[in-house]
Amino acid sequence: MTSLRLFLCCFVFTASSINLVCSRSLQKNHAALFVFGDSLFDPGNNNYVGTIGRANFYPYGETFFKHPTGRFSDGRLISDFIARYANLPLAPPYLQPGNKQFIYGANFASAGAGALSETYQGFVIDLKTQLRYFKRVAKQLRQELGDAEAMAFFSRAVYLFNVGANDYILPLTSNSTVLETFSKQEYVGMVIGNLTETIEGIHKSGGRKFGFLNIGKLGCIPSLKVLVPGNNGSCFEPVNELAKLNDAALPKALEELEIKLAQFKYSMHYLNISFAERLNNPQKYGFKSNIACCGSGPYRGIDSCGGRRVVAEYELCSDPSEYLFFDSGHLSDKANKQISQLMWSGTPDITGPYNLKALFET
Repeated sequence: MTSLRLFLCCFVFTASSINLVCSRSLQKNHAALFVFGDSLFDPGNNNYVGTIGRANFYPYGETFFKHPTGRFSDGRLISDFIARYANLPLAPPYLQPGNKQFIYGANFASAGAGALSETYQGFVIDLKTQLRYFKRVAKQLRQELGDAEAMAFFSRAVYLFNVGANDYILPLTSNSTVLETFSKQEYVGMVIGNLTETIEGIHKSGGRKFGFLNIGKLGCIPSLKVLVPGNNGSCFEPVNELAKLNDAALPKALEELEIKLAQFKYSMHYLNISFAERLNNPQKYGFKSNIACCGSGPYRGIDSCGGRRVVAEYELCSDPSEYLFFDSGHLSDKANKQISQLMWSGTPDITGPYNLKALFET
């Protein structure tokens, strides 16, 4: 079909407004961005899900958008910066009413989501459901573009993932007995297995280029540090142990997919390195502290930012750009920008075997 090629429109989000931007033609080298995962990438899908895991209230969004959007940050997310570097508009939440334009990609991420369907089941869009939503989009685009052009479109696109953290947090902070049923290695294998099944599902639709972050020192976020007896500044090591197993298993799984799947290329950012650097040397990266800007209790690690969840009282810093974390479990706009820059153009010791810039250009 040619009508879509002749006149394309999309919404572009700026700090103060949402503008409708139209293009006369679909560039031959156009590469879309499809986003999957959890709160690190959720632009507001949870606004349309029955959950308290939302960020659609003050003070979220205040430093960039000047209003809450549903993003768990004072401003932009890593996925927002990646879209900007790729000269793409910011994709609205897939579930946002009226969102029917996917020629620049789509964002399916959901705060609290895991690779396992059982993780916060009923309160999030799990990875399996995100894949199902992508297949709906793929079907629509095949109808609009035709099979051949759609296949070329999907092969040019980049598929960005961040998932797994919630799968490791939940069983260690709840009454779950899953780690009594499975060994830690078996449990991590289940998480990685669901991720690889999703990748294979996208590959069948034409996807060839994928981006990932590993998990790193997950137990060092403020909301988990408060669980350490005595609040002595130590990290919550049970979660770090699972994260370390994940970060050993993920590269092996991707290497296997590179052999198994035709034309499969990937970029992996070593968040275990970049995050640890900022935790250990906050001043070096422009942060005066690695406690949260918004929250309550030790390290402002109680999930009370905005007073709309379980705890109503909270503290708020005067300048989020001075903080690595905006709330008890999520990075600030400034930190997200730093990580996104490393993902986009980092060298192989921090992002490899390709960086995202290389994936978009190939």
